[in-house]
Amino acid sequence: MKRFCLFFASLAMFVGCCGSQEVHSDKAAVVEDVIMSRRSIRNYKDLPVGRDTLERILKAGINAPNGQNRQSWEIRVIDRPETMAKVRAAIDSVDPDLPEASSCFRGAPVMMFVAADESYSFSTIDCGLLVENMVLSAWSMGVGSICLGSPLMFLIGDAAEGNSQIEEVWDMLDFSEGYKPVLCVGFGYPAEEPEAKPRDASKYRFLD
Repeated sequence: MKRFCLFFASLAMFVGCCGSQEVHSDKAAVVEDVIMSRRSIRNYKDLPVGRDTLERILKAGINAPNGQNRQSWEIRVIDRPETMAKVRAAIDSVDPDLPEASSCFRGAPVMMFVAADESYSFSTIDCGLLVENMVLSAWSMGVGSICLGSPLMFLIGDAAEGNSQIEEVWDMLDFSEGYKPVLCVGFGYPAEEPEAKPRDASKYRFLD
C-alpha cells in the first residue's frame, strides 16, 4: 500500500512538472507572437483608448528593467481631443512650411511624451526599455503604436524659441527639473495592417 501511494505521489509530481512546462511553453508562444506580429501603425481609427487600457499599458512600462531601479523616466499622457488639439496647433504655429501636426502625430488619438533623467547616463536606455514594454503591452490588447521623434524636433527646435503656444505646451507637460524629453509614442486602434519589414539577421552572431 505504501509503494502504491508513493507511486501516485511521484506520478502527480511528474504530471505537475509536465503541466508547468506546458504552461511555460504556452507563455513563450504568446510572447513570441506579440513580439513578431507587432507593427508600427501610421493610420488609426477615430476611436478613443480607454484610461483603464492606458493604465495597463503604463503599468507594463514602469515594470520594465531599469538601472539600479532608479526608474529614471517621466511620462505625460495626452488622451483628450481638446488637449491634443492644443499641442497640434502649437506645432503648426512653429513654421507654416512644416508638415501639419496631424501628419506629425500620424493621427494617433493618444500621445505619450517620455523624458529621461539627465543626471543618470543610462536613463535613455531605461526609457527605451519602458517604451518597448508599453508598445508590446498595447499590441497584446489590440492597440497599435508608433514611436516618434518629430514632435519633439518641432517643440524643441530653434523655430520654437519665443513661441507662446510652445511654451504653453511645455508648461502643460510640466516635466521635473533635470528631465529631458527624448521620445513621443502614439497609441490608438489600427486602421491598417502593414506587412513586416525585413530584418537583418547578420547583425547578431555567436562567439565561439
